[in-house]
Amino acid sequence: MRTRSKQAGRYGQVIAAVAGVLLAGVAVTPAYADTVRDRQWYLDAMRAEQMWKTSTGKGITVAVIDTGVQGDIPDLRGQVLSGKDYSRHPGDEHSDYDGHGTSMAVLIAGTGAKGRVTGSYGLAPGAKILPIRIPDFIEQSRSDGNPDDYPTYMAKAIRYAADSDAQVINISQASTAHSQQLNESVAYALSKDKLIFAGVGNDGAGLNELEYPAATPGVAGVGAIGRNVKATQESQHGPQVDLAAPGEDMVAACLGGTELCKTHGTSDATAIASASAALIWSKHPDWTNNQVLRVMLNTASKPKNGKERTDYLGYGTVRPRIALTNPGSPGPADVYPLPDFKQAASEASDGAASASAQPEGKPAAAASGTTSAMPWILAGVGAAFLTGAVLVAGAVRRRRRVAAAGLAQAAVPPGPGPTAWPYGDSNHGGRS
Repeated sequence: MRTRSKQAGRYGQVIAAVAGVLLAGVAVTPAYADTVRDRQWYLDAMRAEQMWKTSTGKGITVAVIDTGVQGDIPDLRGQVLSGKDYSRHPGDEHSDYDGHGTSMAVLIAGTGAKGRVTGSYGLAPGAKILPIRIPDFIEQSRSDGNPDDYPTYMAKAIRYAADSDAQVINISQASTAHSQQLNESVAYALSKDKLIFAGVGNDGAGLNELEYPAATPGVAGVGAIGRNVKATQESQHGPQVDLAAPGEDMVAACLGGTELCKTHGTSDATAIASASAALIWSKHPDWTNNQVLRVMLNTASKPKNGKERTDYLGYGTVRPRIALTNPGSPGPADVYPLPDFKQAASEASDGAASASAQPEGKPAAAASGTTSAMPWILAGVGAAFLTGAVLVAGAVRRRRRVAAAGLAQAAVPPGPGPTAWPYGDSNHGGRS
């Protein structure tokens, strides 16, 4: 498995301009013309600095189930706790064998400590990170009787997070492989007052198969939107999509090279959704997981076509600023707001096998062992190391193809999307 720095060396260099786009209705007066923070457009669009006057995510821990989190980079120092290592790679959960988990942690809880010019910020800089390192595909495919296939180790990681002090569980990985054990681990985590966000996958322009755990009942599946506030072409679509968040041209600290990456994908969007939950939960620590998610759904920017949800944006784009300023009623503490989990539980109690259940909102889980497709990291098709206006091409894993970084997104799919940036819109109605 290559780190991003090695991948960059393989694919050579791509020269491109770093263009700063100011979205309508968002006024930005940067202190410097070309700081890393200036390039984090999604923080400006979401009005992060305004939110940070109310909440930074302090008191909330986000479990990052991924490739490890290297907390010794400047923007993460002091943010990363002791966690759990299920991988056989050298080191422990603080050793990132791919670089992906560290990038997700920075998007969630980066503090900008590297400096005013080069520091990058997460959406919830006051939150802490609980790293849970899981095996890669090579490890879980060993022929020595190793039982830790994708659903098995993912279920173990979720259960560990459920028993920890973390309130939010971020899973920026996915696979078509699934099992009843994974179903049960999600239900267990919800019973322990946790929220789980998972990326829906980056093959929206391809086979667009269901990926887990995003499609597991009870998990909030997250799709990616771009600067145009529409689902990106790569973001997968279907009934497993519950929310959407920025996942295009994401700039933040990373490992290797210049230690600054530009990425895109539903991995990034999932990190932003998890950070959004941390901001809200930090302000309302007495709320349950059900209430936090309900408020996120109720305050999400709905599709402009008037539908309650679509297969591209789910129930809408996360808007933590609205949730912090005008959350509305959080609703009942003990009722999970997504219909798929309640339906799955009801059918299970009636004796129906989980593999044949057809819950509203998400398809049934595949039976254990029915698929064994390779899991892949969802952090976008490309990653680039930035040095001023120069992008050094990188690549991250995909199941069927590898693309060099710096490639422009293709046309947005015909799925619905808002026509204006949503973060200044008014609140929406409640959800029971």
